[in-house]
Amino acid sequence: MRRFLFPIVCALAVSISAADATSARLIKVLPHFLDREGRHALSPSLYDRDAYQARLREHPELRSGIRFDVQWRARTGRPTPLTLRLELRGSARGDLPTQVTLETRVQVDRSGAGGGWARLHLTGEDYRRFGELTAWRATLWDGETQVAEQRSFLW
Repeated sequence: MRRFLFPIVCALAVSISAADATSARLIKVLPHFLDREGRHALSPSLYDRDAYQARLREHPELRSGIRFDVQWRARTGRPTPLTLRLELRGSARGDLPTQVTLETRVQVDRSGAGGGWARLHLTGEDYRRFGELTAWRATLWDGETQVAEQRSFLW
């Protein structure tokens, strides 16, 4: 009887600990250049946004920064703040590429589930020192545990 009961107890313990684990996803990471007035588009139209982004890509002198819109979703089983971290690599200055890390807190609601959009900005002098963006990686953290990741092709 003990031989049959032990695997059932182990499976139950594993399923209980898995229920406490954070289930999270980074759904979209959208980098947008910002013009001198802080706009990423001139109108709400997606077509116009893409056309304006192409113009800003071709004319770096019109840019004042870059904004990342990150869509996330998480289920933690408890209300808790998570950390959204964005690591950026820029064009090389000397032997090494420039690197910047941006972070923001996102909140999971009382039901233990949450999601939405977060915006992270790199503007002003920090953007000018950074140079051209070559790669990025977005991660979502529950304390010291990484629960989700999405990265660009060149990361």
